[in-house]
Amino acid sequence: MAGRTLDVRRLGRMPYDEALELQKSLVEQRRAGTLGDLLLLVEHPSVLTLGVKGDGGRSHILASDEELASRQIGVFETGRGGDITYHGPGQIVGYPIIDLDPDRRDVHKYVRDIEEVLIRVAADYGIATARVPGRTGVWAGDEKLAAIGVRIQRWVTSHGFALNHTTDLSHFGLIVPCGISDKGVTSLQALGCVATRVEVEDRIATHFGAVFGRIVHLDPVSTN
Repeated sequence: MAGRTLDVRRLGRMPYDEALELQKSLVEQRRAGTLGDLLLLVEHPSVLTLGVKGDGGRSHILASDEELASRQIGVFETGRGGDITYHGPGQIVGYPIIDLDPDRRDVHKYVRDIEEVLIRVAADYGIATARVPGRTGVWAGDEKLAAIGVRIQRWVTSHGFALNHTTDLSHFGLIVPCGISDKGVTSLQALGCVATRVEVEDRIATHFGAVFGRIVHLDPVSTN
């Protein structure tokens, strides 16, 4: 809808459970109409998150409980779609809290639009990415650059995407990422991108506004 705004908040590094509670609170406020559309950009300490598909992805955890504990990596149930994934330092996680009513009430299109945002971001750095039929996310060849898992309650969205920027990709060896065993994982850095986190966040905000038709208000710098 023309004229709608999007506030983009840079939250810096935040524990996953705190971000989860923040999302729940903001979803209720958005549903009540006491705030407008938001996009939260955040970085998490290392954590594994489970979706709602099947067992959520617990069977795709390759590391033992002892190994996870020794590395201080928690496991959280999220309520989002999809399977298990990893979040950690060097990753840009985006949580759109937006109302898809009345003009964007199409879950499939919503997911495709998030993919389009990230495809455009990668293209800004000369990186060719694409969709893989039947598999959500953004791919550079056979390697996943960004994972997507969303939740939509009465057309208000939460959860979202995780874009690997300077992520230590070895952490994905703890799991079968998104339950897909025959594909790899990559990052902007591994693909030759030298842009800073702030620069990539800026590009995400710009393309999100363009794809979703929102006037973007962006935090100038990280808040912590």
